[in-house]
Amino acid sequence: MLAPDDHVQAPVGVGIGLRTPHVAEILATGPAVAFLEVHPENYIGGGPSLAALEQLRRNYPLSLHGVGLSLGGSDPLDTRHLTRLKKLIERFDPALVSEHLAWSVVDGAYLNHLLPLPYDEESLDALCSRVTQTQEALDRKILVENPSLYLRFKRSPISEPIHAARCMRRSD
Repeated sequence: MLAPDDHVQAPVGVGIGLRTPHVAEILATGPAVAFLEVHPENYIGGGPSLAALEQLRRNYPLSLHGVGLSLGGSDPLDTRHLTRLKKLIERFDPALVSEHLAWSVVDGAYLNHLLPLPYDEESLDALCSRVTQTQEALDRKILVENPSLYLRFKRSPISEPIHAARCMRRSD
């Protein structure tokens, strides 16, 4: 939905989602893929997985695809999470940074699900504000991915594509 910064060269071709069980094989075999997509939440805590990601970064562009910001939620953005994400971005200089158009936090509790939001003016206002706040905190534009929807709100007067397009225009 949102374009990466002009100075960032987006990878062209097919990438793969990097999962822990595949790290050793990718390091050993070096498959011909355009980029690796990783969930930053798996790396912002530090640990030995960062060393493997450093090795992989030498041969592959990275795409950080977050699932924990709760851009569509009503709780304030977790500034601690944003700070840790920014440090990871500074360390690995990913080609792309993205997050889901969903909510996953309520009253400070992380629900571990990408929950949908109604497509209305109120949710659009909140979403645009949160995307803008995130981009300012990270000092870069982000991509926003719509989640799979398993239910539909009775009251969603704006279609999903129009909601997404309005968000893109309003949050740059």
